Amino acid sequence: MPVLVVAALFGIAHMLTNGQYGFHRDEWQFLSDAQRLDWGFVPYPPLTAALEFLGLKMFGLSLVGLRLFSVLAQVLVILASGLMARDLGGGRAVQMFAALVVALSPLPMFWATEFQYSSFDLLWWVLIAWCVIRLRRDDEPRWWVAIGVFTGLALQTKYSVTFELAGVLAGVLLTDARRYVASVWFWAGGAAALLIFAPNLIWLVRHDFISYHFLQGIHARDVRQGRADGFLRDQLLWNANLFAAPVWLTGLFAYFNSRRYRMLGWMYVVPVLLFLMARGRFYYTGGAYPMLLAMGAVVGEQWLRRFPFAWRTGIATLAFAGVFAVGIYAALRIVPMASSGPLRDCALRNNGDLREEIGWDEIVAQVVAIRDALPAAQQADLGIVVGNYGEYGAIALLGQRYHLPMPITAVNTGWLRGYPQPSPTTFIVLGSSHQRADALFVDCRLAGHTANALGIRNEESGEHPDIFVCGPIRRPWSELWMHGPEFG
Repeated sequence: MPVLVVAALFGIAHMLTNGQYGFHRDEWQFLSDAQRLDWGFVPYPPLTAALEFLGLKMFGLSLVGLRLFSVLAQVLVILASGLMARDLGGGRAVQMFAALVVALSPLPMFWATEFQYSSFDLLWWVLIAWCVIRLRRDDEPRWWVAIGVFTGLALQTKYSVTFELAGVLAGVLLTDARRYVASVWFWAGGAAALLIFAPNLIWLVRHDFISYHFLQGIHARDVRQGRADGFLRDQLLWNANLFAAPVWLTGLFAYFNSRRYRMLGWMYVVPVLLFLMARGRFYYTGGAYPMLLAMGAVVGEQWLRRFPFAWRTGIATLAFAGVFAVGIYAALRIVPMASSGPLRDCALRNNGDLREEIGWDEIVAQVVAIRDALPAAQQADLGIVVGNYGEYGAIALLGQRYHLPMPITAVNTGWLRGYPQPSPTTFIVLGSSHQRADALFVDCRLAGHTANALGIRNEESGEHPDIFVCGPIRRPWSELWMHGPEFG
């Protein structure tokens, strides 16, 4: 019950704050892909878009409604954290502490504020870890089927989970868990994972593993822009509550010190080392921390038993208070608690992703105003070319009420959807520089700017704020499409 209360309060808090601004650029991509479901998309597998499709059917274009799935995913992460502490031998106070630490950690907190595939990637990793704990605690090989199911769902969510699965296999081979390889349940779990993943695997084969090339391109961009810097530092600062760093470090040591649970130690170390060598981003390993915190909390409880009651109470109170203090500080910097005033300014100043949620309605309104100012003949034969998937999604969904044409882009899955035939003779071009627009189209003129009512500087208002009206395209679309997709 205490764990349920913590999870429920966490979920309610996010439901109350998730409607402050607008959709993030990434969310617009999921929303546009949800309009054209497939067994795969250039940047990711299909599960995230399928959930967004379900959300659109249930709630329409609702911030709170569509982000409900991310909130529920993190609620389940909190519950699973408490369950892991219970299954490792922790009492009710330890279960609540483990759940509370996870709830007040920056990464789960952030993944509940937006609809992101990483929200669900975190969930599947935590559920896999919980199943491994049950597998080792009960020595019940049938848990491999559950592990296989969650692995399949993870592969349908985010491909980087393969690094974390390498930790599972290393844990099997490097500990006495290797005897499970001879069990039919181990192979049944592998078959379940492959069966669930198979539709997307077939899609990848049919599309020449385009997602692999996307991941290569995005990784090169991240390294070039320094987004992979500070990997080890941010394991401490962001993936778990900073005050609880001694707890999860104790949990890691305890896993390796336990013959029964040593497999889970490798499930942390191997992905961290692989991502460190590959220069991955810090949050790729975020799903490994709840299992460490659960074990660390259990060991901490056992350690406290050696102290008199007054000392136990004082240390426990300090632990809860420290986690609360750090968690509240993180929430002020991450969570969109207010739409105005100092709380809003603090969140927007410290959370760049929140700034990317602002201004999309104004962009669409500006495009509509530019369209309406054109002569009727140009309006009748109009195309809209966008420079990123956020602009694509905003025009595709918000533009419906204004009867805007579907946008055109070669970015990510937009490239697979092709180009218009016959080609329009007039284009509104956004997300591009004047030089690039002139290189692609005839007679481009500046027609407006992207801006937002709050005066917030983000990618749209700061990096490519100009909107152009152009004439026909200079070269055939087929010639441009031959260069392949742009990755973003």
